[in-house]
Amino acid sequence: MGERANPAFAVAVIILPLAALGYAMTVASVQQHTYVHVMAGVLWTGIDIFIGAVLGPVIGGLDEEESSAVFQRLTPKTTFLLPSLAFVTIAGGITLAQRIGMFPHAESWLALFTAVNLVPILLLFGWRLNVWDDLRWQVPFGLATVGSLAWVALTIGEFEMTEPTVAVALAIVTILSVQGFGFLLPGELRIYREMRSARPDPSVISAIGQQNAMLGGVQGLFQLLLILDMVYLRYGSFPF
Repeated sequence: MGERANPAFAVAVIILPLAALGYAMTVASVQQHTYVHVMAGVLWTGIDIFIGAVLGPVIGGLDEEESSAVFQRLTPKTTFLLPSLAFVTIAGGITLAQRIGMFPHAESWLALFTAVNLVPILLLFGWRLNVWDDLRWQVPFGLATVGSLAWVALTIGEFEMTEPTVAVALAIVTILSVQGFGFLLPGELRIYREMRSARPDPSVISAIGQQNAMLGGVQGLFQLLLILDMVYLRYGSFPF
């Protein structure tokens, strides 16, 4: 996958955002932390909206061979880029909210957030790739499930209502994460698997790619709702 994406591109779009996140969470000022979170979010949202609203309809007008050719070029790059931007945006936003005091009672909420993200994501991942009987899926799923539920059990006694806009943000992020990591990412891996098969089927690649493009547009809409919620969290009222 890395070779098809261009190894330099694949490494850069993972290392650079993660390095920026590490800097933001350690030695950066609040303003710099905000910049990392916002810029990652802008790129993530913009790419999803472009794919869903512009690229998807254009590719939908192509025949299967042409559509497949586009997705064979596009998918290896988005497989590295979008999960990286999504992770940095989410992690940067949560840690920023904690840092500026807008996420009270965070630990019990983060425990629940982790469980309701990890378990469905891994279940969907296993289903989409048909690997439920594969030990390489079973071990991470078991560890993630036991670990996240144990964290919930340890913190549930301290559970109290947090800032309502933060709760809304966590709900929207859960939808984005489950859809993105549990559905879109396995779809891209299925495209890659088909590309590597002895006789790639353009109709399969085209169908999965167009489905992912449509869901990318849905992701973009939820991200716009998330931005609206963040504006309310920051300024106490909507900008209209």
